[in-house]
Amino acid sequence: MGPVAGRSALQRQSTPQGSVMPQPYIFRTIDLDGQTIRTAVRPGKPHLTPLLIFNGIGANLELVFPFIQALDPDLEVIAFDVPGVGGSSTPSVPYRFPGLAKLTARMLDYLDYGQVSVIGVSWGGALAQQFAHDYPERCKKLVLAATAAGAVMVPGKPKVLLLMASPRRYIQPSHVIRIAPMIYGGAFRRDPNLAAEHASKVRSAGKMGYYWQLFAGLGWTSIHWLHKIRQPTLVLAGDDDPLIPLINMRLLAWRIPNAQLHIIDDGHLFLITRAEAVAPIIMKFLEEERQRAVMHPQPTQMRSS
Repeated sequence: MGPVAGRSALQRQSTPQGSVMPQPYIFRTIDLDGQTIRTAVRPGKPHLTPLLIFNGIGANLELVFPFIQALDPDLEVIAFDVPGVGGSSTPSVPYRFPGLAKLTARMLDYLDYGQVSVIGVSWGGALAQQFAHDYPERCKKLVLAATAAGAVMVPGKPKVLLLMASPRRYIQPSHVIRIAPMIYGGAFRRDPNLAAEHASKVRSAGKMGYYWQLFAGLGWTSIHWLHKIRQPTLVLAGDDDPLIPLINMRLLAWRIPNAQLHIIDDGHLFLITRAEAVAPIIMKFLEEERQRAVMHPQPTQMRSS
């Protein structure tokens, strides 16, 4: 596929304070009909299908760098800021998941990618489901982490959901440090330094982009078409996730035909806090190839003489 018309600023650059990048990333800011999208690609080797990351609500791409670092360096990884987040421009009108999936396909065209594997985290897991459903030929394998099927999900505690309804934690670092144990659970309950480290990597684009992300998921659900997702799917769940109770991941694994469930001993952000443990699980899944069935011949019937 040829690239979509737009502009590209190619650069290798350092990340915000607190981010560590031992491998070079290629940053591009591309323009798709007036919508600028900031992307980062960690180059890899051609024998592995590239991995595209759909990040969580309000989360800029730098927040997944610790996870990317833990993956096999041969794996090419694509991360981006959705509209209204990080370095991507905020649209003047709201959007929905089908529109974002279409924008993602155009972004891949621009960056000259055909087929990719996809991982979606939390809010990004909903977008990953939409992309796998709408563009099955572009999605080889699907990884869903700490996510749900949308409006039919079993919700977390009301107090936790109320805190998530506000972008304040991405605007005031002191706020996320205070509430992180409550909303993220797991390692954030035990290590107060994790919240400060997380806050240091945040790059907010303002409140409106966050509200547009909330609107994208308002009333959305995949429950009626999950059975049509045919890609091999790995569902990852934290057993101490205040935002997405474990039963939601069990539902995904049950409804998606070729899905397997793996439970992690941690909270909502296990991709970051348990990156060294989770990355090998994901790599094994991505590297597995379906074995073609072998039809063994019937035993030769003994003939009586």
